[in-house]
Amino acid sequence: MTLGDARELLVDLYCAAVAGANVESLTANAVSTVPLERRHRVWVFSFGKAAHAMATAAVSTLHRALAEVAGGIVVAPEQADAPIGTVGVLVGDHPIPGRRSVQAAARIGQTIVQKRGSDLGIVLLSGGASSLIGAPLRGMSEADLSLLFELVLGAGLDIHQMNAIRKRFSYWAAGRMALSLAPARTYCFAVSDVTGDDLSTIGSGPCVPDPTRIQQVIDLLQSSQLFGKISSSYRQYLLDTARGAIPETPKASHPAFAHVNARVVANNSVALNAAASAARRSGFETVVHEKPLVGDAAAAGSRVADVLLSVRGKAEGGTNHCVIWGGETTVALRGPAPAGGRCQELALAASKQLADAADRAHGISVLAAGTDGRDGPTDAAGAIVDASTWSAINTGRDAAAALRNHESYDALKSANALFSPGLTGTNVMDITIGLVHA
Repeated sequence: MTLGDARELLVDLYCAAVAGANVESLTANAVSTVPLERRHRVWVFSFGKAAHAMATAAVSTLHRALAEVAGGIVVAPEQADAPIGTVGVLVGDHPIPGRRSVQAAARIGQTIVQKRGSDLGIVLLSGGASSLIGAPLRGMSEADLSLLFELVLGAGLDIHQMNAIRKRFSYWAAGRMALSLAPARTYCFAVSDVTGDDLSTIGSGPCVPDPTRIQQVIDLLQSSQLFGKISSSYRQYLLDTARGAIPETPKASHPAFAHVNARVVANNSVALNAAASAARRSGFETVVHEKPLVGDAAAAGSRVADVLLSVRGKAEGGTNHCVIWGGETTVALRGPAPAGGRCQELALAASKQLADAADRAHGISVLAAGTDGRDGPTDAAGAIVDASTWSAINTGRDAAAALRNHESYDALKSANALFSPGLTGTNVMDITIGLVHA
């Protein structure tokens, strides 16, 4: 099997994964379970990379139930038509909140104040929401919030750690939206882009209690050497909270959460299993790794290659194998962010390991990509590589230096290895697929 043939199959398997996490059908099923009464006016709020698809599915389902959609807001990375005239559509900034995110956050507040206590709220969340509706707490600087996001994104923290920090300073995060919606009953349906499907991490948990305590956040900032880099006003806010001068984020005992029903409707496992089913239909012996790929992206790429080389060594003649991983890795930057992303860096490291294995890597190819169609601040979702990718990069540049300096985008682009399917309308973390062809 040539890399061209393998690439075609890997793209098909990626598409199967994305289709498996079809947020429209899964959202429609979830919204259909909401108990509605004629007197209820419904407000629809949808934030994230899957915001348009989720809002459309929700409104269509509510229409079939003859519910009145009084209003709402959709905030996504790109513009699209409103699902109904009463629902506004705004574009936010991602992955760093900016002026558009702040404006979106303000519109959310202007919309929420119009609801009545007898109304019903439906909040739809997907990956990217933290930034898309990111606005600082009242009296805090927008520029300082943007700096905070930039710092945590380059610190090698996982999504749980990042959002534990970011939600402290974000206006709608850490359950604060639930407080604003109360006493209206609220149903929150989330597409999970985090390991463990933790609702307090997805979108920074706008509708659920914040389980972290202030000292945990301070310790995390100090251990990652970020405490001295954030603004002095943000540091003071943390210290004032620690000494009790400023209230903690809303906890589970707050009465507002008695009005909230929150659950995950789609996650990484759904996508992995859909890809696995497609691989088996194509005749591949297929394994889905239960343990997600987390931690350093380059190290994860080396582990992926090692597993595939091991499969290659043990495979019986004539048997094709497919190995699938989910998860979300991290990249720790030492300076300004170069062009690249965690999936691209994982793929670049895997290609190096395969190249080092020489003939033992024959027939092995790897796809690593974000299910949202975007990998970091680039137009690529990830990359598709094999052992030849590393040597192709080395014909015009130093591949090892590119890996060391996190310059994966330009390196992989030079070898025509980037994978750019465009935004998919879903976001259930990343998928890595390895093929071992007999």
